[in-house]
Amino acid sequence: MIDLHTHLLPGVDDGSPSFEVSEPVLRSFAEGGVATVVCTPHLNASQAGSAAERRMVHEGLLSQLRARVGEQLTLLLGWEIMLDAPNVDLRDPAFALGESRALLVEFTRGGLPPGAGHELRRIARLGRTPVLAHPERYFGCTLDMVREWRRFGVVIQTDASVLMGRGAPSELARAMLAEGLIDILASDNHGDHRTLVDARAWLSERGASEQLALLTAENASRVLADEDTLPVPPLPAGLMDRVRRLFGRG
Repeated sequence: MIDLHTHLLPGVDDGSPSFEVSEPVLRSFAEGGVATVVCTPHLNASQAGSAAERRMVHEGLLSQLRARVGEQLTLLLGWEIMLDAPNVDLRDPAFALGESRALLVEFTRGGLPPGAGHELRRIARLGRTPVLAHPERYFGCTLDMVREWRRFGVVIQTDASVLMGRGAPSELARAMLAEGLIDILASDNHGDHRTLVDARAWLSERGASEQLALLTAENASRVLADEDTLPVPPLPAGLMDRVRRLFGRG
């Protein structure tokens, strides 16, 4: 499995505070079958000018993490970029996930800005692949919006733990899954318990093995290699009925 969205670079954002927290989390990832982890600290687009200096610090921290974890995992760098200002030039390779053209981007939880779709389209037209983090979180996000974003090249990344939760974000995430609108699952781990391993078990128990392989490995691999993601088949109607009953919606 490949986890494209984590906050395990210690002491740089609201994620893991220390190597002593990050190391056991990464070891548990490896034991559970995760092969590659991308560390994606927060960055506001409005502060993109500070990225180069901060990236140098992050590279040093990543080297120390690699030394601690050894060869169990491949560790890469990236950012989770908050699109808090429009029209910021994000073409520099330093903003990307690993060595790819992909950018992990997000909006505020408070609601989607009026120009959200335009900004995602602009990034795609610059030759970058926008990977939109956890759209299920954004107040006002709809299935129609997700369909439209995907049509012009946005890759949709959902937080794995949300699929197994309750409330509006979880309901939207499961609706997206049912229609094949999610491309990638990631943990969004902040030095806590969140992991792809639980999502793998959840999907496997429900007979979604084909979707599982695409959501947790194949499509993330393709994003890092600058290849188009593969369509994730919608879940069969019978399977979604079981999920709705499990969560009290059937």
